[in-house]
Amino acid sequence: MSNDNQGQLTIWGRANSVNVQKVLWCLHELDLAYNRIDAGMAYGRNREAEYLAMNPNGRVPTLVDGDFVLWESNSIMRYFVLAYRPQSTLYPHAPKLRASVDRWLDWTLSTLQPVDRPVFWALVRTPVEERDMAKIQKDADAEAAQWQIVDSYLGARRFIAGDEFTLADIALGAYARRWFGVEGISRPTFPHLDRWFALLSTRPGFVRHIAPPMS
Repeated sequence: MSNDNQGQLTIWGRANSVNVQKVLWCLHELDLAYNRIDAGMAYGRNREAEYLAMNPNGRVPTLVDGDFVLWESNSIMRYFVLAYRPQSTLYPHAPKLRASVDRWLDWTLSTLQPVDRPVFWALVRTPVEERDMAKIQKDADAEAAQWQIVDSYLGARRFIAGDEFTLADIALGAYARRWFGVEGISRPTFPHLDRWFALLSTRPGFVRHIAPPMS
């Protein structure tokens, strides 16, 4: 990792959080050095006064860059590009391309995350004996309807916002890992999504931060 930011970036958050994973993948793509402090779930700390003073939501991740503090994963990724790699194609300058990237970043949190969470938690963080598979499949069908939208867009472009890999692919790719990684549900066939996900899976940042076993 590059040291041009003098290692001043600190990420608070556990490595198995999808929103932390997005941020770490982005850092890898931008070749930025950072420190990470475990926080959230088993690690605690995110409900302590010190953390809540930085992030009153008590969620992860939180970025500390010198005397600047920022929360919300997609905002953190945008900040990395604007502050440290302004020429990066991860967050395009052209207004229409940037708007497209922003649209997908917003959609991931407003629309995809709410339908992904019930499926992921039921199949990864719920004991087998407590799972209601009929309900889980119903939830999976609701999530599949959103992945159908992504699949349709990918039918006409290499990456979700066009020909270049962007922050939108990072945000969606982290959730696609969960969609393809859980077992015990039936999924429709999405050929364009499959092709895109295979492409993302070869990126070193994905391999390091997204591909490890889910927990």
